[in-house]
Amino acid sequence: MNIPNSLTIFRILLIPVYIGLLVYERFDEALIVLLVAGITDALDGTIARAANQRTRLGAFLDPLADKLLLTSGFVTLSSIHLIPSWVTIIVVSRDAMLLLGTAVAQFTGSPIDIAPTFLGKGTTFLQLSYVLLIIFLSSRRMELDVLNPLLFGMIVFTVCSGSHYLYRGYRRAGSSNS
Repeated sequence: MNIPNSLTIFRILLIPVYIGLLVYERFDEALIVLLVAGITDALDGTIARAANQRTRLGAFLDPLADKLLLTSGFVTLSSIHLIPSWVTIIVVSRDAMLLLGTAVAQFTGSPIDIAPTFLGKGTTFLQLSYVLLIIFLSSRRMELDVLNPLLFGMIVFTVCSGSHYLYRGYRRAGSSNS
């Protein structure tokens, strides 16, 4: 267990705290927890590269921690009616499809390209921005409808990136069967 992996596990342990703060509408504190999680995310990657402490566990846990933090934000904010349920369904469904595709590829021994794409990185950025701004505006008791353009862009990126990843997986699976 090295420092980068410890920071990643710490980030995972912050998730219940983050959810609890959101449920009890302690939005400023939830933003602080997200900030701490973001700092640990930056630190674990920087330390892993600089100290040559990259591990298979870290390569698995780091994106998992990020995805769990983001997904728990969507689910919780939806459950307290700050994000429409249909938005959370789209976000979680995309991630579930990607996870299922990865599991099937692993199970069947099919080659898989999990390299992030522009659409995937853009989706993560827009999803994180949306969640952060929902929490920030809620903490200030401001109108959330001002985020509708961001919401629309995030949904477009989410659907397009999910479709693109599925297409890449389908194409790769088809080429390996030839």
